[in-house]
Amino acid sequence: MAPAGGRPGGGEDGIDDKDAKHLLDSIGKIVHKKVHGAALQRSNGELAGLLSFASTNWQTAYTTNPCTLVEDYRKKTLGTVDNNNPCKKDGTGKDVDRFSVKQQAEYDNKKMKCSNGSNGKNEGACAPFRRLHLCNKNMENMDTNNNDGKAKHNLLAEVCMAANYEAESLIRYHPQYKLTYGDSQICTMLARSFADIGDIVRGKDLYLGNKKKSENKREKEKLENKLKEYFEKIYNSLERSIKSQYDEDKNFFKLREDWWDANRETVWKAMTCSEDLKNSSYFHATCNDTGQGPSQTHNKCRCKDENGKNAGKGSDDVSIVPTYFDYVPQYLRWFEEWAED
Repeated sequence: MAPAGGRPGGGEDGIDDKDAKHLLDSIGKIVHKKVHGAALQRSNGELAGLLSFASTNWQTAYTTNPCTLVEDYRKKTLGTVDNNNPCKKDGTGKDVDRFSVKQQAEYDNKKMKCSNGSNGKNEGACAPFRRLHLCNKNMENMDTNNNDGKAKHNLLAEVCMAANYEAESLIRYHPQYKLTYGDSQICTMLARSFADIGDIVRGKDLYLGNKKKSENKREKEKLENKLKEYFEKIYNSLERSIKSQYDEDKNFFKLREDWWDANRETVWKAMTCSEDLKNSSYFHATCNDTGQGPSQTHNKCRCKDENGKNAGKGSDDVSIVPTYFDYVPQYLRWFEEWAED
């Protein structure tokens, strides 16, 4: 049994039980290592998207930098009503005051119903407050009719767009959020949304979303259909030797898992573009910047390799991604976040 206060540095088994967040993240790291190895063996690196190859319906200039991609997109849509804005509430492009008193009151009411049971009639009320208005609305409008063979690249561009807007929203509302939840760090909030985006991509998301009276499907169903169409195109574009690894998976869950593994670093980079994140640190020491043991992030919630290695191109020791929440079951992450809410 661990001594009082837990093992902040992690034991020989890699488990850090300092608190619930550390415990979940350290378990996620162990899971990620296994998943990453299996994914590389199946895909042979063929699922990594390149933003410079993307052709999206908003026709941004080709770029390899997700931060440049988003900035270019904003310039092209400046002064227009952007119906594909990832944070829009409806077709008007209207944003949501995510952490307002009104939103909090509505959330508290839904959470109470969730706690007491609502006979399956809730609309994702068990989701934490932050999750109720995730900025991924652009993904519901993805163009799946394009057969140009660039599906893995185009999907990456859309996911990066959602991640960047989600981060911008959380950063903007973070001071307001901290008035109620003072212990919440911005890098932790980003990591939680990053993990939720990963669950959406992989078909694991538990949040049902809303449904308008004029519609037959919930938000989750509509987005899930879009993603299945995308991954079918990705599957069909693979070489026979790679495609055979996913033949028995008609829902493409294994393919989706491997695509996320191949592209999560680019998505995290898109999520951490803002200069407002300068000097921001992730709560868990997961980086191996110097090769001398785990350390915390010190800039933009990213790990930095001091030895000049290319992040994400080999050992996960040189990945810029400090979090492993995306390899923790969503309901466990939400329970931990609920403790703060």
